[in-house]
Amino acid sequence: MVKKTQSPLKKNWIKEILRFQGSVIPGVLERSLFCGAFGFLISFLYSRQLPVSEPMLGGVIPSIVLGLLLVFRTNTAYERFWEGRKLWGSTVNTVRNLAWKIWVAVDEVEPDDRERKISALRLLPAFAIAKKLYLRYEPASEELKPWVSPTQYSNLQNIQNMPLEISRLLGNYLQQEYKRGLLTNYQLASIHTLMNNLMDNVGGCERILKTPIPPAYVIHLNQLVLIYCLILPFHFVKDLGWWTGVFVAIVSFALFGIEEIGVEIENPFGYDHNDLPLDKICQTIQNNIEEFIESQTNQDQDNLEKQINLSYTNTDI
Repeated sequence: MVKKTQSPLKKNWIKEILRFQGSVIPGVLERSLFCGAFGFLISFLYSRQLPVSEPMLGGVIPSIVLGLLLVFRTNTAYERFWEGRKLWGSTVNTVRNLAWKIWVAVDEVEPDDRERKISALRLLPAFAIAKKLYLRYEPASEELKPWVSPTQYSNLQNIQNMPLEISRLLGNYLQQEYKRGLLTNYQLASIHTLMNNLMDNVGGCERILKTPIPPAYVIHLNQLVLIYCLILPFHFVKDLGWWTGVFVAIVSFALFGIEEIGVEIENPFGYDHNDLPLDKICQTIQNNIEEFIESQTNQDQDNLEKQINLSYTNTDI
């Protein structure tokens, strides 16, 4: 009898609900407590028989707030997040295709050709790392050093658009091999198409990075949410009494939290807990290229040994 294993998500659902890291609590706690305190103030005034209960205020702008906030803000922010993930996924696939294409297409006629080809393949993880740094407005780091030569690394430290420079280095290698007759026109054009895809992905990420949601919309949205949360106590104080502050704090936490999620994922290329895992994606590319180079090198060595053994057998015959 096979025993069913419990899903990790179901097993730790209480832990996930109470988790502080990665949540929007740090960004909205202060605002929620402020709205809750205002609710307690209205409860205090109501207990003193002051005319603060105005039920009609509850229906002034809730539909506007919820419509603008929940539909436009969250959908727009998540669309940017998902578009960034698709562009990075395309980068991973294109790098893999390029590695296979270069290894198969470029012939080896001299002893140094193998090392030149491996150096060219190592530029592919360097491209991914450079793209990550470029989107984070960071200069060339130590992470790039294992994948480029010392001269190339020194040049990259003085260049702002590092992905473009690495594409140029890879293009120079392909052009040299084409002039030596190790690549055909068709092969070179096919590889250039993949390289163009890489740069298109960089441009798509730049579009997300440098086109934020208009500030006027964000400011106006925050104002509407705040006004709505401050109106709530007047609407519910008659029915809730001293619980009005708790209720307002919970509602404001929900509304401010949704808005804060939009802020978190609006730019998905940073270091926030909810941003894209660019470090893991780059590490995946590095592992793929290293494994590819190692497997192809071992396979070529095995084929060479088989040819040597076969030649010995034919001589004996």
